[in-house]
Amino acid sequence: MKPVVLLLIVGLIGLLNMLDLVPRIVATVWAPFPSGKSPAPETPAHGYVITKPVKGSDIPADYTFVLTQDEIYLPIAVRKPKGHGPFPVITMGWAEGKRGMRKVEELVERLAPMQDRMIARGYVLVTVNYRNEIPYLYEQLQQLAQNLPDSISGERRTLKSHPTLDHEDLIATMRYLKSVPYVDKNAIGAMGVSHSGEMILKAAAAYNFDAGVCIEPAAHEFLSVNTGPTAPRIGTEIQYTNMEVARKNADKTKAMERIQRMNTPMLIFGRDTDHLQGIFKLTNEWMHEADKDVTWVSFDHRVHGYVFINAQPDGSYKPDPIQEKTFEILMSYFDKRLKSRVRRTNTVDARNPSETE
Repeated sequence: MKPVVLLLIVGLIGLLNMLDLVPRIVATVWAPFPSGKSPAPETPAHGYVITKPVKGSDIPADYTFVLTQDEIYLPIAVRKPKGHGPFPVITMGWAEGKRGMRKVEELVERLAPMQDRMIARGYVLVTVNYRNEIPYLYEQLQQLAQNLPDSISGERRTLKSHPTLDHEDLIATMRYLKSVPYVDKNAIGAMGVSHSGEMILKAAAAYNFDAGVCIEPAAHEFLSVNTGPTAPRIGTEIQYTNMEVARKNADKTKAMERIQRMNTPMLIFGRDTDHLQGIFKLTNEWMHEADKDVTWVSFDHRVHGYVFINAQPDGSYKPDPIQEKTFEILMSYFDKRLKSRVRRTNTVDARNPSETE
């Protein structure tokens, strides 16, 4: 066939495709055979630890690689009080997963003065990271990945039902922490900023833990809020400052189904001028409507993620007046939700250890 004719044919097919006049070719998807060897067992939670000093602090960090649901290793850092515990634990996450252990090391150095004060109050602090976010896949995969039967090899290969998402890495971290001897497995809390705040909500819809603090949670996937071409934007930044605009663009049925699965109490920090403040407020409203244990506070602060108090350039700890207030709010919340659980559990343990199993 002459090149000119071939070019014309390719161009015509492209034009028809743009006009949606070419029949779509649907790939064949083979379903797993219903029988076969039973699913491979889950590998027990574990981690590999490298202990290093933390700049400006006398409390070191255990930089740890934790096994994930799909059996790769996730970078976190664990810092603890002196003693054998058991201690309540708080995970701290910032935005989306990226840059591996380098991000964890930078966060530890940045947050060390704040973490030192939390550790002094008797908490284990865990700086977390996650795999990269895959936009929109969460709304298609409503269950955690499971091991599948092997109907092909005659053995028991580890086969997964679907990809593992980033919020499942937070769950993997919590499962690992419950295996650590000095951690109280009945006192697991999490705090996270922006996308990390949404991941706390997603994790709580699939897994029970004891308290969550969501700081400006970018919960557009969790609430099924429109982020497509018709969503309100200024440039490339989506605009959901107004709760009613967010409400009109959200799928309440899907959101409430997720919220109904949650048992973890939540404290939500908004930020008055944030471009997603309407989503933060809507999350709080619908959790209240579902009769969930949720608390709302909001401040007018210029810095996104203001509840995380970063060290000054010289390494010093100088929170502004709003940050001093938010620190006491979140720590009082964790004290009530986690330390009271430790006291209750220890009382039950002393009376009848089998009651906590």
